[in-house]
Amino acid sequence: MLTIGKLGEAAGVKVPTIRYYEQIGLLPEAERSAGNQRLYSRKAQGRLAFIRHARDLGFTLEAIRDLLSLSDRPDQSCAAADAIAKAQLAEVESRIARLTALKAELERMVVQCAGGKIADCRVIEVLGDHSLCETNHRHPETEATH
Repeated sequence: MLTIGKLGEAAGVKVPTIRYYEQIGLLPEAERSAGNQRLYSRKAQGRLAFIRHARDLGFTLEAIRDLLSLSDRPDQSCAAADAIAKAQLAEVESRIARLTALKAELERMVVQCAGGKIADCRVIEVLGDHSLCETNHRHPETEATH
């Protein structure tokens, strides 16, 4: 059995994060020692490693919850897990496209900057007027609020 500190150290996850995962049900509630200290099994360590790896790959907590639910039923088809991974891949590809457009726009702003006074600064001008950009590099969530 591992204490919460040892579990966090083993998985590379901070103690408050472990408590949060337990609170939202991604990790089962820990057993308690006679001194009321949380104690975790190797199975909990594996589950936490799964969560950590999925977070590193950018999966949302909701997707991780679904993947954990699927992993708890190993005899079923993996089609649902594939669909979740494909959706994550599409999100990563979309993010890469937005970042590529953002990089190009920033490069264009920097190249056009003459290094003069702020009153003539192309960077300030473009940041103040999105219509001067060549691409729509806004994040979809930002787009919805504007």
